[in-house]
Amino acid sequence: MTVIKAENVVKDYGLNGQTVHALRGVNLEFQGGDFAAIAGPSGSGKSTFLHLAGCLDTITSGSIIVEGEDVKSLSKRQLALLRRHSIGFIFQAYNLIPVLSVEENIGFPLTLLGVDKREIRNRVRQVLSQVGLEGMEKRRPKEMSGGQQQRVAIARALVKQPALILADEPTANLDSTIGREILELMVSLNKSEGTTFIFSTHDRMVMDHARRIIQIRDGQVESDEVRSA
Repeated sequence: MTVIKAENVVKDYGLNGQTVHALRGVNLEFQGGDFAAIAGPSGSGKSTFLHLAGCLDTITSGSIIVEGEDVKSLSKRQLALLRRHSIGFIFQAYNLIPVLSVEENIGFPLTLLGVDKREIRNRVRQVLSQVGLEGMEKRRPKEMSGGQQQRVAIARALVKQPALILADEPTANLDSTIGREILELMVSLNKSEGTTFIFSTHDRMVMDHARRIIQIRDGQVESDEVRSA
């Protein structure tokens, strides 16, 4: 099943009175269960593509279909619902809410969806086990290491059981040992849950774990390599 289909995607934006051509006619398609890395130097357009695919920004021209929905035709409310139901996000800065506990941070997306409190508790408990954070439910983010906070971010992305998880430089703030552990966790979850993972990265370790590597430079796809399992 096709999760994302991008056709001739162009993204321009203004910066200091100049027009920046962030993406120049990108064509990409991702299937359910993909574990793909979009790689390239800073400013290549990889993070821009992730933000567009995640409905966090709007395209200049072309089309992006996410879960069968043409995002260009959706209202702001419909885009918000698509993000809430179908897409999980993992960012390099973790983006946890400091005043909330681990279990509250993880359950927050389900609260927004109006899920019953008992169901939230059950699903939070399940994902805590998946990411190896049992017993840390009541901790605040400041009481945790960077690797533990990233595990909370992964759990938060997984808890709503999305079809797609977009990870923007998820290992950038982690040392190599913790980064490898986080990647191996995501590989395991991809295999067990069938969730599609798409990364933006310039980290060689992320690329080594990916089954598909897309190289982007100057807003255009240079290569698209699928590796054998």
